[in-house]
Amino acid sequence: MSVAANSGISSAEVARSPKIRFREPQIEMAHGAGGKASRRLVEGLFAPLLFASSSELEPLGDAAHLDFNGTRIAITTDSFVVKPLSFPGGSIGELAVNGTVNDLAVSGARAEAMVVTYVLEAGLPTPVLEGEVRAMGNAARKAGVTIAGGDTKVVEHGKADFMYITTTGIGRPLPSLKIDPRSVRPGDKILLSGPIGDHGITILLARGELDLEADLRSDTRSVFPLVEALANAAGPGVRWMRDPTRGGVATSLNELARDCGCGIVLQEETIPVHDAVRGACELLGLDPLHIANEGQFLAVIAPEYADAALNALSLAPGGEDAQTIGEVREQPSGAVLVTTRYGGSRIVDMLVGDPLPRIC
Repeated sequence: MSVAANSGISSAEVARSPKIRFREPQIEMAHGAGGKASRRLVEGLFAPLLFASSSELEPLGDAAHLDFNGTRIAITTDSFVVKPLSFPGGSIGELAVNGTVNDLAVSGARAEAMVVTYVLEAGLPTPVLEGEVRAMGNAARKAGVTIAGGDTKVVEHGKADFMYITTTGIGRPLPSLKIDPRSVRPGDKILLSGPIGDHGITILLARGELDLEADLRSDTRSVFPLVEALANAAGPGVRWMRDPTRGGVATSLNELARDCGCGIVLQEETIPVHDAVRGACELLGLDPLHIANEGQFLAVIAPEYADAALNALSLAPGGEDAQTIGEVREQPSGAVLVTTRYGGSRIVDMLVGDPLPRIC
């Protein structure tokens, strides 16, 4: 008997069935860390089953742009499971707003509205919940986004680490921006809005699991004002943007290199990293390029617009530390190469494993 005969599915439907490439026996923490394991899960399981109507998978991004009867919108969704709930520089409520706004911003859209879901653990102190709802409301007002609705669920004690938050954001695309990794060309410049690694290392230290002290704060913020300044100064030259959250700068740029088929070459000495982050990474054997950020973004700019783009970022509030950190080249195709301050070079891969769980 054929599969079709046993299941009631036609042979044509069997021929069209998506090919599932994800063969790992169970889900591990690494599958949610934003690195190689996450990519295998999304591309090997979710994409073929959920997007099987497309003959060729579009490059993965932070938000989808959709057209409804001539009206263009951007939409994104995210979940936040940070531990601890509050940390120097922010908290889960603020992070949920900024993360959603930023995913829309780097897709080339202004956030307009959000809906939110709170998954609460029985026994959560009411003052803690009130504090996070206030933090979310304040962050939304600051970002200029409306909280349009939401949902609440409560689970048994011990099942949710106090609180999880899920968001969906809707935005209005900026007409001057068209973000597509397939438009990236050799000679384009890589811009970074500011220092990397602050959020991930802050969360790690806030857990109190390490005997290490550092004066660090999360960089969580809305990056839309910077994106808007970039769009106004160099909109036609902006090829691609991404906020390097889970997996850090290295993972974001490796995804870009694979999607555009070019090489990314970075100059290590130009990458801004605070001394406290660098020191913590050296002690822990981590690479700052793999550490999560919640208030920075990367941009690829056509060379003729690069100076105007960097100048616009540098003059915008919060963009004072923006840098050009590298360029797109033909080689090494599909990879990221870092030229060190000592004249050597190294290939930097996507994040492997899960060195910093529950950071966003």
